[in-house]
Amino acid sequence: DQNDNTPSIVSPWRVRGSVVEEVIPRSTEKGHLVAKVVAIDADSEQNARVTYQLLQISDSTLFSLDQYNGEIRTTRMFSHRDPRQQRLVVVAKDNGEPALSATVTIKISTVEHSMTFLETTELPLEYEVFTNLNLYLVIGLGAVSFLLLITILVIIVLKCQKPKPKAIKIPPANRNSMISQRSSTIADSTLISSDAYWYSLFLAETRKGKVVMRQPIIPKGAGYFVSSIPRSIGPSETTDSRASTLEFSK
Repeated sequence: DQNDNTPSIVSPWRVRGSVVEEVIPRSTEKGHLVAKVVAIDADSEQNARVTYQLLQISDSTLFSLDQYNGEIRTTRMFSHRDPRQQRLVVVAKDNGEPALSATVTIKISTVEHSMTFLETTELPLEYEVFTNLNLYLVIGLGAVSFLLLITILVIIVLKCQKPKPKAIKIPPANRNSMISQRSSTIADSTLISSDAYWYSLFLAETRKGKVVMRQPIIPKGAGYFVSSIPRSIGPSETTDSRASTLEFSK
């Protein structure tokens, strides 16, 4: 196999001829992975094997390069004397004769805090804010809140539409228009002049255990006869001595 293909650097990705920029915290410990250079060769067998070397470096005491896997790591911690920016040129060579190579320039910048590093890096950071479980919880809480609101509104509407009980108005008694006639002197007779008084009489006599009967006056139809009869005596057994009768006009 002829060595006719130049290695191609695929990582870190860059526009051809441009400089790769990396940002790391200034408090980085020894052995921190700064970058990894990966190159591939289209040749086969031994000619396709790629090794890596540092062609240029600002401070050889700060970084090291693994010649087989292309990893760039720190060899010590940064001091206040070290510049904030470091420049490295890495060359990737194949194993052919003559060897072909490709280079990449990496500019390493240091920042004071790791938070600043996250804010200044140009690498896209994607965070999944809502997981599926969180989404289901939000939907469930929203549905429960909606149903509760509908229930409250329905209860309010039903209470507003509920009819209020009508108060019974009792008109004043018109004593001047009432004509009464007693047929006996029994003490349980009651004088009434309207339907409201009739209703009051009915309740009062019923509590006493008596049956109250109201019959129209047949001859002229000018009024009613109201009889108060003890409950133990039927209507057919009523006599003048056991009942009290009133007549009143309409």
